[in-house]
Amino acid sequence: MQRLENTLKQYFGFDAFRGRQKEIIENILKRQHVLAIMPTGSGKSILYQLPALLLDDLTLVISPLIALMKDQVDGLRRKNIDAAFINSSLAKKEREQRYQNVADGKYKLLFVTPERFRKKDFLEILKKRTISLLAVDEAHCISEWGHDFRPDYTRLTEFRQIMNNPLTIALTATATPQVQKDIIRQLGLKQNKITIYNEGINRPNLYLSVIDLWGEDEKLQAILNLIKENPGSGIIYFSLIKDLENMSNLLSRNGKDHLVYHGALETRQRKHIQNRFMEGKNQLVLATNAFGMGIDKEDIRFVIHAQIPGSLESYYQEIGRAGRDGKKSLCVLLYDEQDLNIQMEFIKWQNPTAEFYNRAYHLLLSETERVNAEGLDYFKEQLTFKNRRDYRAETVLSILDRWAVIEGSVETKNLTVINELPEHLCDPSFIDQKLKNEQMKLFKMMQYAKLKTCRKACVHDYFGVPHPPTCGACDSCRVGF
Repeated sequence: MQRLENTLKQYFGFDAFRGRQKEIIENILKRQHVLAIMPTGSGKSILYQLPALLLDDLTLVISPLIALMKDQVDGLRRKNIDAAFINSSLAKKEREQRYQNVADGKYKLLFVTPERFRKKDFLEILKKRTISLLAVDEAHCISEWGHDFRPDYTRLTEFRQIMNNPLTIALTATATPQVQKDIIRQLGLKQNKITIYNEGINRPNLYLSVIDLWGEDEKLQAILNLIKENPGSGIIYFSLIKDLENMSNLLSRNGKDHLVYHGALETRQRKHIQNRFMEGKNQLVLATNAFGMGIDKEDIRFVIHAQIPGSLESYYQEIGRAGRDGKKSLCVLLYDEQDLNIQMEFIKWQNPTAEFYNRAYHLLLSETERVNAEGLDYFKEQLTFKNRRDYRAETVLSILDRWAVIEGSVETKNLTVINELPEHLCDPSFIDQKLKNEQMKLFKMMQYAKLKTCRKACVHDYFGVPHPPTCGACDSCRVGF
């Protein structure tokens, strides 16, 4: 189809497609449902953006990433593509105007979060349009056994029915075979009704390495050596803010300029730091995993994990930010066995017992006014008896919000309970299974750190992707790169 190349050149400025992009787009235009599993930075968004221009009506993009929507829409508008987003960041007047625009037939692409489908007024507006293509981004969020589960994604069968079961493409960079089956099931499709394109996770230009060490001094020295040996922009990931800030002080004492990014910073600060990193050369940033959404900087030469992540899914997504220009880039895990304790604590916080959920729910139900008046500290005290290092209360609020049990927030003093507690959160066997699943993910990450054989083979096995016995681009297969 010459029109595909013409559209690609006219709107996106590329002379040729990459990998299997053209094949996937051709299948979409033949009205075949698609599950596309492609490496981070391989151009997944074009798989729905380009077809949207050739299909008759609206392409609806469901994404959990509010922070990315504006960037994507701004980029599309610069290409003279009629696109918009509707999410909770909009003021009421602006949201209503965009609703009206949808009803009036405007927009070729509309980006929404899955939570938007809770709004009856949005559903009424959608009924006035034909959905030519439904694109489900970050599709691994569908699976309860994935690493970033979003409960509203489990309603995708219902969403598709509301939209008269439109042509659908689901996209992700990380999906084990179990998660792939879950994605197809949650879409309400059968295996033989969807074409799976598994481009795997092969990024030949990324060199994977692990440095086994012990203690802060060895970690500092390793970081200093890696910065010296690998000039260019880089990211150093930490699990804990306090450890990030401590390393920041040590690097400053050693004369190493750098940026610091984490979730405790104000939104304006985070945006400023992200812009400095994106626009500058030879920029180094110390960050938690809050740093990642919207990071599409081509010349990142290294990604260092100063503390072990909780899963291979998270690790792969984060190292995928390196080397998007195709040039050689280094991905190093600094493995200190003591850091496993951090992730074990995270797992404990993220998996409250059924009894804890029950107590928290009934506290919110019976003491709504007091929780709003006295805030998070009061809520935590009632549940964890002033143990400030116990973050299960925060987890409960987040999970109840995701499951639409509550709306509003403690911070804005307008929290209300609107639904019953879901049955599975009262089921000890379900919670135990979820806990064991996350423990197994951490165990697989630890196995990766201790490998003596090909690291890329290990990662490919985990995601169920065929691979050669050696890669030539990891410290087990090759000394240099």
